[in-house]
Amino acid sequence: MEFRQLEYFIAVVETGSISAASRKVHVAQPALTRQMRLLEEDVGTQLLDRHARGVRLTVPGQALYSEATRILDERSDLKARLLALGSGQTGKLSLGVTVTHLWVTGVSELMGGYRGRYPHVALDVFPLLSGPQLERLQQGSLDVGILYLDDYAQSGIETRLLQQDHLVLAVPATSIWAQTPPKKLTELANAEFVWGYRSISPVYYDRVVAHFSRLSFEPRVVQYGADNITILSMVAAGLGLAIVPAASRSHPMPGINFIELAELTSCDMPLWLAWRAGNVSPVLDNFIQMAVEIFE
Repeated sequence: MEFRQLEYFIAVVETGSISAASRKVHVAQPALTRQMRLLEEDVGTQLLDRHARGVRLTVPGQALYSEATRILDERSDLKARLLALGSGQTGKLSLGVTVTHLWVTGVSELMGGYRGRYPHVALDVFPLLSGPQLERLQQGSLDVGILYLDDYAQSGIETRLLQQDHLVLAVPATSIWAQTPPKKLTELANAEFVWGYRSISPVYYDRVVAHFSRLSFEPRVVQYGADNITILSMVAAGLGLAIVPAASRSHPMPGINFIELAELTSCDMPLWLAWRAGNVSPVLDNFIQMAVEIFE
């Protein structure tokens, strides 16, 4: 029994005759008659009563007609679902984003644009620092990430550069530094700083420390925070100064002044789109393509 024979059988039933069905399905009448006989031989019973005005269904024929319409409908649904999966129109995508970049215009546009273009894809967004993102990408529990990344060539991770960021100084709006901004980092030798832990984002931490080492600057750290948003909230509370990515300015944070220093601007902070090598997924391919469109 073939799908084609079921389609012919339904056409014969719904038109009421072999001749009318042959015109509908564009198959010669003798060939269509032969297909109906082959179908009856396959199921082992008569399906159609032939008479001068056309055909009538037998009891087995009635049962087959009901099942055939259901089977063909299910086949159409299955083909549509498979086509949607194959083109990335449906499915699931897990996205990691550094907390700093959740409010960045390009990232917001990417998430909103992807959801709008592919409304039937379940998009799970996880605010994660770069270190945890990299671990989850390598483990396969995260599909794609937006993060700081340096040594990606050895990690089984494929990447695409989204944009270059740099560092800025964050000071409490009520501090003397807000009124009289420093020109050099050396002016901040005795200032108190809020800092992050290396363990939660080694790539970012090491890049910043290496830059300070080249400048012979070491901040006097008195407080630690788990991520840049926490650090900035501590700055707003007057607990110290902080040096953070310029993207942090996208987050609504009252009580803070951001100051550009040439010594900080010169520290490139590349933001990458990253995914595990060998992850073949249409929904991922579509997300990467949209990221390229937005950040080009």
